[in-house]
Amino acid sequence: MAAVAVRYLRSAGAPTAVAPRPAPRPVRTLRADDRPAPTPEDFRRVLGHFASGVTVVTAPGTDRPGTVEPPAGFACQSFAALSLDPPLVVFMVARTSTSWPRIARAGVFCVNVLGAGQEALCRSFAVSGARTADKFAGVRHAPAPVTGSPLLAGVPAWVDCAVHAVHTGGDHLIVVGRVEALGTDEGAASAGPLLFHRGVFGTLTP
Repeated sequence: MAAVAVRYLRSAGAPTAVAPRPAPRPVRTLRADDRPAPTPEDFRRVLGHFASGVTVVTAPGTDRPGTVEPPAGFACQSFAALSLDPPLVVFMVARTSTSWPRIARAGVFCVNVLGAGQEALCRSFAVSGARTADKFAGVRHAPAPVTGSPLLAGVPAWVDCAVHAVHTGGDHLIVVGRVEALGTDEGAASAGPLLFHRGVFGTLTP
């Protein structure tokens, strides 16, 4: 189930693998009429106008030789449905993420869709470089029905997945998940979604 994630980890520099040296890139000279590439600041500023929902992607802890890893989790805006048949979803994660290697080793994950009033929960999982166990401190959760990934209490919707494929995309990875189970909490959903737009959280007003 997690073979593609394992292959990714090996190619990304597992201790048993020797990474090949990348071929040198050809030097490209700029012409006078060439436009410079957008800066990261401009990219964030413009793309920030696209409002999105907010999720927390989680995975169960795994046993490794000599240690037991805690569960993994991180806040993720870059999530979307991909395919109806077969049912697939996709999320994007930075190559520098400390949570992703744990998710890859588990080979499974749960997408927890956050609702209005869960901004603090999102922020607790958005801390970069924090110890994963600390992110779950005080957070109620139960095992998702198929993969056992943490299903956070009170979320409006959740999608339980197995890693289906991993693709490269610049400084991010594109993770495709095969949906194994999914569900909603209509009581939690009645409050509406948690949205993110231009650097701030918001909610949907009828």
